[in-house]
Amino acid sequence: MSSIGPGHDDMLLVIDVQNDFCPGGALAVPRGDEVVPVINDLINRFDHVVLTQDWHPRGHSSFASSHPGKEPFSEVSMDYGPQTLWPDHCLQGSRGAAFHDRLSRTKAEMVIRKGFRPGIDSYSAFFENDKITPTGLTGYLRERDIKRVFCAGLAFDFCVRYSAEDAQRQQFETFVIEDACRAIDMNGSAAATRDSLSRLGIGLVNSADIR
Repeated sequence: MSSIGPGHDDMLLVIDVQNDFCPGGALAVPRGDEVVPVINDLINRFDHVVLTQDWHPRGHSSFASSHPGKEPFSEVSMDYGPQTLWPDHCLQGSRGAAFHDRLSRTKAEMVIRKGFRPGIDSYSAFFENDKITPTGLTGYLRERDIKRVFCAGLAFDFCVRYSAEDAQRQQFETFVIEDACRAIDMNGSAAATRDSLSRLGIGLVNSADIR
């Protein structure tokens, strides 16, 4: 792919670069901290930056600890469909929920907090997992006349994937910057993500393409 020059109508969406998703965290993505310098460099290239932050109350319904007898990474059925159960993570106000110390946050125009409703999880920056309840990001981007969304962060095969898919469905031209992401890769989820992004016409690019 030829280089992509970020313009005034492009936005970098930095997804969940938080302590609990980095090595040593409660739900660590393998080598998750490696995305930080790549993302910091990208932030310097974009005029518009939005961050997302997982922000769960204690006892959240997506925690395995809220379902007696269930183990982390098992699955249950919720009103909105299947739900993977996670270790307790990104508790509101906790050190684990804080952004990685080295993440550059000064240019962020907005922080979208998600997963704060006790009864429903939220992977996407645009909608809760029911696919209906909006976060408000779509309206914000439209009012700012953003045309293209570039996604980076953690984890490639969950929150990045769902955010990118929803961005494309909301009629933004969407790219995922693959070297600025890391995957959990649970049961082939990374390969499934690449297939899904390709089917939807979402571009997979590298940070070197954006200049």
